Order: sequence, then structure tokens, then C-alpha cells
Amino acid sequence: MPEFAQHVLESLRQPLEDGRVSIARAGGVGHFPARFQLVGAANPCRRGCPSLDRCVCTPAERARYLGRLSRPLLDRIDLHVEMPAVAHADLQLPAGEPSRAVRARVVAARERQRERFRTGRTNAEMSPRLVRRACGLDALAARLLAAAMTRLGLSARAHDRVLKVARTIADLEGAAAIRAEHVAEAVQHRGLDRPWRP
Repeated sequence: MPEFAQHVLESLRQPLEDGRVSIARAGGVGHFPARFQLVGAANPCRRGCPSLDRCVCTPAERARYLGRLSRPLLDRIDLHVEMPAVAHADLQLPAGEPSRAVRARVVAARERQRERFRTGRTNAEMSPRLVRRACGLDALAARLLAAAMTRLGLSARAHDRVLKVARTIADLEGAAAIRAEHVAEAVQHRGLDRPWRP
């Protein structure tokens, strides 16, 4: 993603947030549906080194490269997942959980969301008000999220994204309430919010 022009990346902010694109012309403003799932990728540095331990870039060069992904853009992306280089030995391991088992969990989680919202809405589509209602935390989970906000410097928008992801993790597990481990896992998916960023 950092290879795209800055204005192109920034133009993703509105559709990621609102699920629509607004185009202003002399005759007025047109709104068009644009709900989509963004899957992007970025190397850890501009040279495309397979891992940070083998990278020859300076920390400042890496920060400058990934810094092309602005905080406001990253705030609107729910999951930041680091994909380390795969060792040959790992390719020889047996396959993981079968797709049908994963599908069954997802279908059950979507059913929980349907019952919760009584609409076709998903956790990702919750408004800030609905996040407050559907994503209550116990004291331990609330302290964990507060600490993560401070340590990572999360914005209010990123805070709500963490809650939506934690609610989804709880739904996938079949848990009625969001627990501290759900919040911890959701925070782990905010990898590009770590303090090394400029």
C-alpha cells in the first residue's frame, strides 16, 4: 500500500468510514454506495526485505516508508496483521483447521449478530452509539483497553474499531460477553499503531 500515491490512499478514508463515496460537481453532490472489504499489503521497508532482522534500512527509513500510511487511514482499517516470512520447515507442517469448521464458526457468529441487531448489520457496521451498547466491558477488559490506548496512542476511532473486533472475536468463540482476552487479541491486530511510528 505505501507504493500508492498519498492522495490515492487518503481517498479511501471516506468510503472506509461511511461505506459510500460522495462526488461533488457543479450541479450538486452525488452519493454512491461503496461498502467493501479492503485487503492491503505492505513490506516492512521500501527495499522489500523479507524480515526486519535481515533489513539494511535504518529505523528512520522504515518509519518514513510505513509513515506513508497515515494514522487517519490506519484508524479506519480494523485488522493490521503482520505476516512474517515462512520457513521451509513450516511448509511441511500439517494443514490447520478445516475450512468447514471455520465456516461453521463464522455462520454461528453471524447468527449471533443477526439476533443482536435484528437486522442484516454486522459488528463492523456498528455506529459509535451501538458500540457503547453492544460492547460493554468488565473492569479487567476496560483496564486493558485503557492501557492499550495509552501505550499505543490509539484514537477514539481506533478504540471503537478494537471494540468491534473484540465483539467479533467473542462471537466467534460463542461468548456472550467481551472478556479481557478478546480485547487483548483485538489489540494485537493493531500492529501498525505501535509506538515506533512517527
